[in-house]
Amino acid sequence: MTETLYRADAYLKDCEAKVLSLNERGGIILDRTVFYASAGGQPGDAGTLEIAGRSCPIATAAWEPDKTTIVHVPAGDAVPPAAGDTVRAVLDWDKRHRHMRMHTALHLLCTLVKFPVTGGQISADEGRLDFDISDPSSVDKENLTAALNDLVAANHPVSERWITDAELEANPHLVRTMSVKPPMGSGKVRLVAIGSDGSVDLQPCGGTHVRNTGEIGVLAVAKIENKGKQNRRIRVVFA
Repeated sequence: MTETLYRADAYLKDCEAKVLSLNERGGIILDRTVFYASAGGQPGDAGTLEIAGRSCPIATAAWEPDKTTIVHVPAGDAVPPAAGDTVRAVLDWDKRHRHMRMHTALHLLCTLVKFPVTGGQISADEGRLDFDISDPSSVDKENLTAALNDLVAANHPVSERWITDAELEANPHLVRTMSVKPPMGSGKVRLVAIGSDGSVDLQPCGGTHVRNTGEIGVLAVAKIENKGKQNRRIRVVFA
């Protein structure tokens, strides 16, 4: 099992770790990491592993099928460290922070567009959510852009809390996504709350987020695309 330090503090930029093993594909497994593993539409982190005077660039991080072990994927022909080595795992912080800002921005979009979410994706430059919208005329680029930036400017706090699996099952309205359900089975589920006590948004999420909405920066709704009879894809960018 990989200790996921980013869950306790998304602002950790590096950590010391021990190489436990390399898998059959050359992926590097550490005992602990600050690298977010790709999940929930948020990409895995990039960065480097520093080993005794040299570095191994990491292209991304991903979960093994067991969902308890994170694999750090070397970039190109990078020479990986050996099992037993002590390394310093260092994030590409600029990219990670942009992911954090955009992920939090999509939570704001989700609270403004009150329809079920059918999909989503985050990158360092943009994010998008797909909605099952019964009334397409209810979404407008200019109005959404203004409303998003009002929420950003309000500098709402972003925090987290934990509830039990049973509490989530008793409150199904907390889950906005139709196709992806929050991971359950460990006995507890992480909620991300925006605003005092989740007054702006409250939903299950395992991603990384900024501490307040003001940190997101100015946003723009770049495009609203028709992806089916009721499905609309809304793209958000940093302005």
